[in-house]
Amino acid sequence: MKKNAMNYRKYTAYPAVEITGRTWPDKTITKAPVWCSVDLRDGNQALPVPMSVDEKVAMFQLLVSIGFKEIEVGFPSASATEFAFVRRLIEQHLIPSDVTIQVLTQAREHLIRKTFEAVRGADRVIVHLYNSTSRQQRDVVFRKNRDEIREIAVIGTTLVRQLKEESGNSAIRFEYSPESFTGTELDYALEVCHAVMDAWGADEHEKIILNLPSTVEMSRPNIYADRIEWFSRNLRNRNAALISVHAHNDRGTAVATAELALMAGADRIEGALFGNGERCGNMDIVTMALNLFSQGVDPELDFSDLPRIREVYCKCTRMDVHPRHPYAGDLVYTAFSGSHQDAISKGMKALQGSKDGVWDVPYLPIDPQDVGCNYEAIVRINSQSGKGGVAYVLEQDYGIQIPKWMQPDFAEAVQAVADRTGEELSPERIHDLFHKEYVKLSEPFLLKKCHISWDDEDPDRNDEEATIITCTVQMKDREFHIDAKGNGPVDAFVKGFVDVSGLDFSIENYSEHAIGSSAGALAVAYIRIGCTDGRVSFGAGIDSNISLASIKAIMSALNRLP
Repeated sequence: MKKNAMNYRKYTAYPAVEITGRTWPDKTITKAPVWCSVDLRDGNQALPVPMSVDEKVAMFQLLVSIGFKEIEVGFPSASATEFAFVRRLIEQHLIPSDVTIQVLTQAREHLIRKTFEAVRGADRVIVHLYNSTSRQQRDVVFRKNRDEIREIAVIGTTLVRQLKEESGNSAIRFEYSPESFTGTELDYALEVCHAVMDAWGADEHEKIILNLPSTVEMSRPNIYADRIEWFSRNLRNRNAALISVHAHNDRGTAVATAELALMAGADRIEGALFGNGERCGNMDIVTMALNLFSQGVDPELDFSDLPRIREVYCKCTRMDVHPRHPYAGDLVYTAFSGSHQDAISKGMKALQGSKDGVWDVPYLPIDPQDVGCNYEAIVRINSQSGKGGVAYVLEQDYGIQIPKWMQPDFAEAVQAVADRTGEELSPERIHDLFHKEYVKLSEPFLLKKCHISWDDEDPDRNDEEATIITCTVQMKDREFHIDAKGNGPVDAFVKGFVDVSGLDFSIENYSEHAIGSSAGALAVAYIRIGCTDGRVSFGAGIDSNISLASIKAIMSALNRLP
């Protein structure tokens, strides 16, 4: 057996939480959390090219239009651009009265003072203070013990309280993050937060926001949920605090982490659009909000125009949205697989007859139209596609409703082209192929003339000979004429053709419908013929006259005989 070259023994398992009677597994989410966007701070500082002030203004206005009421606008003490952006928001009165801006600062005196200078004149502000509390950073980065690190948080909090009082702005709120919470011992994180709450004077009337970040995602989401429930249980005066979570996506489970944390007692979620942020990104608010939406919970954010949101996001950040990104990617409402296409097609038809209005379509967790997308891209055709998908595309885009008994025949033709080219086939190409395969055939038989009449004056006629058909058919350089009677145009033509050609066949399946609903709508007819020698063929015809469309469909099937 080949030895595994990856040295997994250099890693150790993240410790479990000693908690009994955990309640979060039995809970569900029935209400949206308090949302806070960190696109303009955490998302921006992770960009190869940070946003300019103008780009940050455009992103801020996008976030406001989505419905965010709390927006972390930056780290104003970190750079001149960050400071200038916050000042522009305030001085140009760009902050709606119901929106609170949030600013981040380390627990260092000169940075805190610079931050208060930046937000001077703002009506509603959250000052977000942080210092790292993890064992690793205490030992390796700061070389300070637990008491010293706790004191940094207390001194910083005390200064924020002092500057708030000096500002005279009672609407300034306070958020504290024991940064690297996931690397911090739970009892110590609680100890630091209690000290900060005491320094701030938190109570039910002036709640503190305690942000417990998964700064680096180090454990399974269930363990993080245990940490949040443990913390909530053991926090003194729980009513004096809003518990917030800020999850990163290093293990790829940030959304699950945030959802389980909400079940475990968190009140507030920080995240970014499309998961933008450091390393593997922040928790994706688009995904989590639409997860709630898909369960019948009002997310209290408006993602009804995802294409516009994605466009502004990409322009401002110079980042892309993956085509498989949940809810927002170009391909997430698209099925290439034949069985999926068939199920979607049937589900969409069943939905039309539904009376309860509940969305229930296989493979589509939400209605694409609810997020500003359309149905054109639900089914796309390549070599993996099946008959149902091909039929769905023609019906949705062109009104051509190929009957089920004919779908395998056309799907085979489409499959052959897809296999040969190795490419996806556009709806236009499929439509052209339908016409090439059935409608535009002229060999070996060509219908040159056709006249249909009804014998209403013959008192001796019976119902089986009510229709008279007179045609001229060309086969290569030979013409032959058909004069026949039947119980309809199709019956008369078949009798006449068999009589003059000697080719014995009959109609085994027939279907027709109009394309469109206007007075000038075309009709399309579908035919399956069977010959006495066992051969079978399918055909289609299109004409403004349904009788002529039927005759053309027979000619199509005759021309396609193997």
